[in-house]
Amino acid sequence: MASADLDRAAEFIDLNARLIDRRRFAFLFGDGDAAAVVEALRPYRNPDGGFGNALEPDLRAPDSTPQPVALAFEMLDEAGAFDDPMVAGACDWLATIATPDGGVPFVLEPALAHAHAPWWQPSPEGRGSIFVTPVLAALLHKHGVEPPWLESATQMVWRGIDELDVTSPYAARAVFTFLDHVPDRDRAEATMAEIGPRVLEGAVTTDPDAPGEVHFPLDFAPEPGRLSRRPFDDDLIELHLDALPAAQRDDGGWMFNWPVWAPLVELEWRGWLTVRVLRVLRANGRL
Repeated sequence: MASADLDRAAEFIDLNARLIDRRRFAFLFGDGDAAAVVEALRPYRNPDGGFGNALEPDLRAPDSTPQPVALAFEMLDEAGAFDDPMVAGACDWLATIATPDGGVPFVLEPALAHAHAPWWQPSPEGRGSIFVTPVLAALLHKHGVEPPWLESATQMVWRGIDELDVTSPYAARAVFTFLDHVPDRDRAEATMAEIGPRVLEGAVTTDPDAPGEVHFPLDFAPEPGRLSRRPFDDDLIELHLDALPAAQRDDGGWMFNWPVWAPLVELEWRGWLTVRVLRVLRANGRL
């Protein structure tokens, strides 16, 4: 069984990754600490409490935008630093841009005045995004952080699941994260039993060698023991875990499978992805 080369990955990170991803790697796989991750995240934060400044590499805008907030929450969760005051400040900002249905939009119009990937488009007016609202709600629920906005966001996600086109991989991935952490476990399990098989059939690519912008089982269910792992049989998960080390490039990093629209963005995403792949391997006993 092939295994990932952590030393080569470390060299790739040192040579190519952003400071935030170098700090994440050092915390997770070296002798770094959580405080260093938090300090590297602060420059991406704006005075209004939101995050921007290309924390999401495909959106170069300085403006606060919900998706970078979700990335910031994921990084604080990963570092065990979700009690940092930046979380409360971001929640206050999210409340100011909440949509009438209780969610938050995918992107705000001012951000689109700056360089961005062509697939960044605003949500329908007045509608919260099923791509980002579930992830924000999931991490707040996971850590027991309950801003007033959370209840309406949670209800928006439940309604969105009822309307969800489960062939949309990004929406399904966000919803799987939500179902992993929402407190109503009975409803979460019933929902997963209903939509899981449809997501597996319509949004998941089971061939680990499939080319193009496809979505694999570990994109939906990176950690064992979670509800999100329920739709996937063990053999399929093992097949994709076997494929990850084989995908490590000669330079030590991993490559994403969506379009590259700017050279710098490619390296930024590769640094982020390399840390993610190593996390998935370790969580599944492969590192």
